Amino acid sequence: MRKLSTRRRHPLAGLVVLLMGLVVVGGAYTAFAPKPAIAETASSQDVEAGRQLFLIGCASCHGKNAGGIETKRGGNYGPTLVGVGAAAVDFQVGTGRMPMARSAPQAPRKAPEYDAEETKQLAAYIASLAPGPVIPGKEYTDISGKTAEQISEGGEFFRTNCTACHNSVGAGGAMPGGKYAPTLKGVSTKHIAEAMITGPQQMPVFSDEVITPEDKSNVIAYVKAIQSQPNYGGVGGGGLGPVVDGMFTWIIGMGGLVLAAIWIGAHGARVKKK
Repeated sequence: MRKLSTRRRHPLAGLVVLLMGLVVVGGAYTAFAPKPAIAETASSQDVEAGRQLFLIGCASCHGKNAGGIETKRGGNYGPTLVGVGAAAVDFQVGTGRMPMARSAPQAPRKAPEYDAEETKQLAAYIASLAPGPVIPGKEYTDISGKTAEQISEGGEFFRTNCTACHNSVGAGGAMPGGKYAPTLKGVSTKHIAEAMITGPQQMPVFSDEVITPEDKSNVIAYVKAIQSQPNYGGVGGGGLGPVVDGMFTWIIGMGGLVLAAIWIGAHGARVKKK
């Protein structure tokens, strides 16, 4: 005991304890920390073909090495693409948002300029530059066989995190500065998953630590379910909410009553003076 007590008072004892603590903490972090997204494995042919497509169609804004190009005023023609991953490229190019037709606060969805193979090659090239989110697999996009309970859970997540911008049925909505939350109607399950993973434009990133792949899949299933439902009450008004419903009520309903009253007053029976 006296020998152990003497070693405990050794000047290097504190340093040894500190080093042991760092080793334990580092080992625990390595074991339990979430794994970072890594680039997808792609052939060298796809990477090279993607690089050639990038130099022709993208480098004028994003730079020859995808590092972005700054303007004289400190802005940029196009942001850096290093580290955005294959998922971001597949979303932006696959939905036609890139390349942009003209500079604007937000890139609208349009017909893609590149086919599926060229989009894959562009994604492979950007993914080769640095690790980033990969294109989501079936654990995100396969919504077949979802139960009513899972769809209901997806609806809860959607109403909590998405309705403020996208509307309760995913119809989209306006935002400040000329931006907007786009409609989710007609968007593929893969592109919805990629948007949640990468957070394009003003949309926040919902990582798998925030919303798990299963919950993302449930959200997508909910969006697709409400889009396929019929309008039992008649005209749905595009699902844009009570403002549109009120517009229909006043313009069509009240407007129709006013026109009917005018017609009756003009063509009704009149009392003739004797």
